[in-house]
Amino acid sequence: MKRLLLLLCCLLPGPALLAQDVLGDLRDQGLGFAQVTPGKSLQFPRDHGAHPDYRIEWWYLTANLTDRQGRDWGLQWTLFRQALSPAQVEAGWHSNQVWMAHAAITTPDGHFHEQRFARGGIGQAGVSQISRDGFFNAWLDDWEWRSDGASMFPARLRFSIENREINLLLEATGELVLNGVNGYSQKSSQGQASYYYSQPHIRIGGFVSQGSEKTELNGRGWLDREWSSQALAQNQQGWDWFSLHLNDGHKLMVYRLRHDDGEHWLSGNWISPLGETRLLERNAIDLNPTRVREIATGGNQTRSLPLEWQLGLAEPQRRWRIRPLYDQQWMDTRIPYWEGVVLVEDEQGMPSGIGYMELTGYD
Repeated sequence: MKRLLLLLCCLLPGPALLAQDVLGDLRDQGLGFAQVTPGKSLQFPRDHGAHPDYRIEWWYLTANLTDRQGRDWGLQWTLFRQALSPAQVEAGWHSNQVWMAHAAITTPDGHFHEQRFARGGIGQAGVSQISRDGFFNAWLDDWEWRSDGASMFPARLRFSIENREINLLLEATGELVLNGVNGYSQKSSQGQASYYYSQPHIRIGGFVSQGSEKTELNGRGWLDREWSSQALAQNQQGWDWFSLHLNDGHKLMVYRLRHDDGEHWLSGNWISPLGETRLLERNAIDLNPTRVREIATGGNQTRSLPLEWQLGLAEPQRRWRIRPLYDQQWMDTRIPYWEGVVLVEDEQGMPSGIGYMELTGYD
């Protein structure tokens, strides 16, 4: 009976995160919730854990991997938390915390994904309390990220998609990156913002099992951690986000928040091979779609999505072309979006890197 009640909680339109217009909820002022303000100092390992007094947050891992044949693979594992009300009720079935997890794997045979939901307070999902002698643990059912200590790394990640079992070891090889200004990431000129940090230096090794077949994978990962109570302005439709591992050792994160009037908000970080990071302001980024394609998005529906892009930076003066490994990397989940592996080329069409792209708000 409790499982049925949980299912109803996830399917009824009350929880805004689980309704059709999640972006509408991100535009809400979030009155009564904790607010994101500049000048706050992020603290670790404390801020690896949950922030239930803020409306929404996520633990977001993407990875670019290869098998022994040199073929490209990709994976995404995300745990979302949303508070349904400002008053905190964290224990039992009356908890105001709702959890959702998405997982996807891009293989040489195509793109596969799953989603799961849980009510907080009953042990089905959550992020463990961080203590000096404890460990980091994020889970929903048997999908689990568990570290060896209070930090998020090194860690083991286990999850499944259909009949595939994924088992990975994650190791950080560099320092965290505080996005925006010391982790305060402004989203519009109207003041909307989030606390946002990344770990773009992750070495990954492991395997995918499907029946008796086991495929060994190795590569690089990118973790995004973000929490907020109002991340979008009223006139913002959605976002286009890129995390890129360049062949020369640099890493680049860029996103564009789309405004109704076309005056989009752009931001990002340029990260050197030594881990030094520099904030990229709006006027330093030139990001434009170059090709729109129609793809199937479930239920006999299609959507037009900008799947090829041109990206340029003013300093350093660099330009790249970005295109998907496969067009069909659509997440046909309760909150639909495109998320998948992209290939990076220079202006002459030579391979320059690999990464991930996310497109939201294209109804």
